[in-house]
Amino acid sequence: MVSVAPGYARNYLLPHGLAIPSSPGNQRRIASLQVQKVEREETELQHMTELRDSLKSLKLVIKVKTGEGRKLFGSVTSGTICDELKNQFDVDLDKRKVSLDKAIKEIGEYDVPLKLHVDIEAQLNVIVESETPVEVVVDEEVEPAATE
Repeated sequence: MVSVAPGYARNYLLPHGLAIPSSPGNQRRIASLQVQKVEREETELQHMTELRDSLKSLKLVIKVKTGEGRKLFGSVTSGTICDELKNQFDVDLDKRKVSLDKAIKEIGEYDVPLKLHVDIEAQLNVIVESETPVEVVVDEEVEPAATE
């Protein structure tokens, strides 16, 4: 609760919906909203704790197009990781919760940090693989030419 000049409240705060007048009814409404907020935060904290425990055992495999020398076309970003989590494991995760310093531009295995909640952090094991199969080059033995 804040006291402001009557003109400021009447002409700016109230018409823009930035404040409500202090009355016993509004104070009860604010108290009930605060109780709902605490309950919502508790359920979110519990949900994120369960999500962290389930993500520990997951290995997310992302197939990407590669060119010569196994270089990636493009990169793997936090949005790509969230999309693949949704496709492979049906886990909805906001891309802002993936704390990827920079995009992944090489094939390999990475531990990606996740910031699920203020108090909850997790690690997701991401394996970036090529869509094209690896061609194994086998040197054929050349038979010596017959001499006459």
